[in-house]
Amino acid sequence: MTIQEIFDKAIEMGVASDFRTKEQIDRVLERKKKKYDKLSDEEKEEFDTESLTNPYSDSRILHVAEDKDIKKVLVGIDIDPAEILMAKHLGDIDLVISHHPIGRALADLHEVMDLQVDILNQYGVPVNVAEGLMKERISEISRKTHPGNNWAAVDAAKLLGVNLICLHTAADNNAAKFLKDKIENTDIEYVSDLMKILRGIEEYKMAVKMGSGPRVFAGSPENRAGKIALTELTGGTEGSPKLFEKIADAGIGTVVGMHISEDHKKEADSANLNVVIAGHMSSDSIGMNLILDELEKKNIEIVPCSGLLRVSRV
Repeated sequence: MTIQEIFDKAIEMGVASDFRTKEQIDRVLERKKKKYDKLSDEEKEEFDTESLTNPYSDSRILHVAEDKDIKKVLVGIDIDPAEILMAKHLGDIDLVISHHPIGRALADLHEVMDLQVDILNQYGVPVNVAEGLMKERISEISRKTHPGNNWAAVDAAKLLGVNLICLHTAADNNAAKFLKDKIENTDIEYVSDLMKILRGIEEYKMAVKMGSGPRVFAGSPENRAGKIALTELTGGTEGSPKLFEKIADAGIGTVVGMHISEDHKKEADSANLNVVIAGHMSSDSIGMNLILDELEKKNIEIVPCSGLLRVSRV
């Protein structure tokens, strides 16, 4: 497989696992195209044309030093200059794949967060409420990523001649759908039942041994789970903490996520919601592993690093 073929496959899988329909995603791209067409020539020069065909602005081909048939990849949850240097030192790495966004993908992380509006709406939160609260959070994330040294790893890849891509929401969608299918196809009454399901998944088994396995951060394992929503697993990063009250009002009893801040936890407690944090590196690994399995089927060797808990389901 070429770099482009690997990237296209990941995006294809992300779309297939997206909680939105293909038609909804196509409408998002169509709206961006109409917006682009109305721009002046000067404005078009500054427009991110990648967003016209790629629905996940936080998943990108970042640097192609040598376009070649890929035989061996170094894959990590976080890729920094150290991992780029590691790839160069190993000598036979054809491509480095980061899960977390880098470069322009990190600068545009906020662009994918609209996905959460549609997910929340699917779980019963009125779309106008979800959109209004998410706009505030999206703006916050845009301001947060703007001043960062987002290009350090990309600059290192350019200097050392290393191929580099990142797959964020494209992979997180896989993890969200994987867990959604597991949970919705199982009879769950108590939060402890949900915890048992999660702890039976290989990546979470590994995380338990590392001290970062699934935990109940709000509520109790003895609580009844009620309706379970997977609203905190994909779509960039955490949404607005104010949404927890609206989620509870929509009839949700338990939220499954990757991580939770103190402000979010306080709001969840106030709303009497159970919040189960499956785990960050482990959940990220599930999404990436499903993509990496497709590479493995093409006889591409996977070298895990930097937080990736590699589990093959081939």
